[in-house]
This record gives sequence, C-alpha cells and structure tokens, in this order.
Amino acid sequence: MGSARCPCLAVLLAVSEGYSHVFGNRFVPQSWNTRLVAHIDCPGGGQVWVDGMTLYVGHMRPTRGTTIIDIADPSAPKVLATISVREGWHSHKVRVANGLMLVNQEKFGKSSRTDVGGGLDIYDVENPEAPRLIAEWRTIGGGVHRFDFDGRYAYISPTAEGYVGNIVMILDLADPARPAEVGRWWIPGQWEAGGEAYPWTHWPAPRCHHPLRNGDRLYVSYWHHGFFILDIADMAKPKLVSQMNTSPAFPHPTHTCLVLPEPLKGRRVMIVADEDVAKLWPAPPAFAWTYDITQEQLPVPISTFQVPGLDRDGSPQPAMTGCHQPSERIAGTIVPFAWFAQGLRLVDYADPFNPKEVGFYVPDAAPGADRASSNDVTIDDRGLIYLVDRVNGVDVIEATAIS
Repeated sequence: MGSARCPCLAVLLAVSEGYSHVFGNRFVPQSWNTRLVAHIDCPGGGQVWVDGMTLYVGHMRPTRGTTIIDIADPSAPKVLATISVREGWHSHKVRVANGLMLVNQEKFGKSSRTDVGGGLDIYDVENPEAPRLIAEWRTIGGGVHRFDFDGRYAYISPTAEGYVGNIVMILDLADPARPAEVGRWWIPGQWEAGGEAYPWTHWPAPRCHHPLRNGDRLYVSYWHHGFFILDIADMAKPKLVSQMNTSPAFPHPTHTCLVLPEPLKGRRVMIVADEDVAKLWPAPPAFAWTYDITQEQLPVPISTFQVPGLDRDGSPQPAMTGCHQPSERIAGTIVPFAWFAQGLRLVDYADPFNPKEVGFYVPDAAPGADRASSNDVTIDDRGLIYLVDRVNGVDVIEATAIS
C-alpha cells in the first residue's frame, strides 16, 4: 500500500445551506456545519475505529485487510502498519480495546455452509506499529460479519455448524490466545441439526447481522427478521426480552440497534438503522427509526429520520442511496451517520420525538465511482469524525458551529 496522502484539502465554512464550489482545481464537496481536516487516500473500508490516537480501518476488498494510522496530528495522518487478508475472504470490520484488536474473517462474495476459514483474528496492538497475531478463532460457513467488543467479551454474528444463517455468540477473551465460547442464541428454527422446524419458506433466511451490548442487554439486529433485545445477565443463557420487525411493511433490512447513553425526555431511546440494500421490493431509500424502550418488553417507534428531500414521493430509488450505519461511539445527543450516497449526516436527538439534522458532509465520489458511498463513521475523544468510503478513502471531519 502506498503512503497516505493527508493534506488539508480545503477549509469548508459552515453556512446556513449546503454548498459546493471549485477550490483551486478541486471540486469541494457539499457541507454544512462541518469542515474537512484531512483526506486519507487508502482502499475502501467497511468500518473505522479509533483507540487513543490511532485509527483502525477495516477494508472491504481482499487482499487489503486492515490499516493502522497515527492520527495524533489529524491534519497529517501517518500509516503505521498494514495487514493483508487471504484472497476470497475479507476482514472489513475492526474493533480495539485493552490493547487487543479484533478483525473479522468473512467469505467475500457468495459463501457455502461448508466453507472453512472464517471467524475472528485477534492481535496484540499495544504497539500499533507492530501488530502481533495472537489467535485465529475459526468457524464453519461464511464466517463472522459484524461484532462488538468491550475488551473482555466479543459479541459476534458467526455462521455455525448445524445452523441456518448467522447466529448470536459471545466469546470470552480473558485469555486472548484461547477464545472460549460463553453462550449463544438463535431464533427458534435456525438450529437445523437440533431438529427445529424451519418456518420461513416464503421469507428470507434469518441472519444475525450485528449484536451491540449495553449493560446486561444485547441489542441484536437480525436483517429481515427485525431486532431482538436479549438479557445477558447470565451470558451462558441469553434470554429474549422483546422483538420487533418492520420488514413486512418496509422492505429494508434491520442493520444496527444503538441505545443512546442517557435518557432523553425521561425516556430510554434506541436508534434502529435500516440499511439501504437487499430490499424485498423496489422502494424509496432506507431511513432510521427511533424507539422508546423505556418499557423494554414493548418497544414503541416514536419517530423516524430521513435526509431532508431524499424521499420526495415514495418512488423507488437505487440501492445505497439511503441509510447505512450510525456511529457506535457517540457523545451527547448528536449522532453521526454514514448515509451511503448522502455522506455524513449529523442528527440531534435531544428531542427524540423530533430528531433534527444539524450538519452534513458529502464527499466527492471515489475514483471510478459515480457518487459517494459512505459506509461507516466513528468519533475520537477530541470530537473529530472519521468517515470511510466503501470504495476509497477516509475523511477526517470537524463539526463546527453546532449549538
């Protein structure tokens, strides 16, 4: 991989409306209440994560695996290390905590239930310039898609022998060289080897997409089977608390369930992002739901957010026009979203019944692409925002003039 090109490309002033113009020989992307700090020229990615002053990028396409970048000076990022991945597999997700880096191993493209080689790779990154592989945890089938990691436990979405689709699994990494399964959960009907009847003849197969932990709960998106709230006070025996599925009425799959850190207006609030892909029928772009989970046995949708003007009349639009992923790390009530072709969107949930956009940044299309494809976003302790395009590049962005 070549060195990162990290100049400050342009200073983008906050204005009352989004705008664009030519700055020198470069077309400046559309923005509002944001400014570009730096652009990192690297292969496209599925996830970005920050630990301290280090940025970790999980790349979309093999043989590019993971890039580790020093962001102590955010205007001049420096590549510290790169890790490759085998042809035919990708490691497009990455999480870091307590000096450990976890990257997924998932079949790139169509997989079969007999594939071997997917799972998780675990690295020591106490020295991020010299990541050291500690263990390779492997499963059968397509491997692991998304996951959460708190420094001790990994909450993963693996395929597993005897099951249809991805399930929920919890791994204990107290000894990172010997990951140990603590517990697993699945929708009744997935355990084929256990003799469970398969009830989804006329519906997409179940697929655990992304578990996220908050306290003793696991908030699990399950693609076209909606979301599930699990009680994991006893990790060996996860218990169902409640579930909800909007896919019968809205054709987009459930991507991520993110609980906001503090009550808002006295209510416990969860954002549920639908992904603008794999639609059950042609439809307008996907959006984000807001749920009141104060009474967690009865999740209630209380609002939605869509980029203003994106869905004008309900007409079908191409995939990857709408919502993808909120930042899994947030501070306060403003949530950064990666909104595919609409770039970065900053949404204020101070009033969860009426979320409002307070800023955005739409990058240029990556080389060879016809529009942006913002796939993931995170923030660091300084409040800087990192937005990765699934085709090429990471933008480092500062929010400005937001009150």
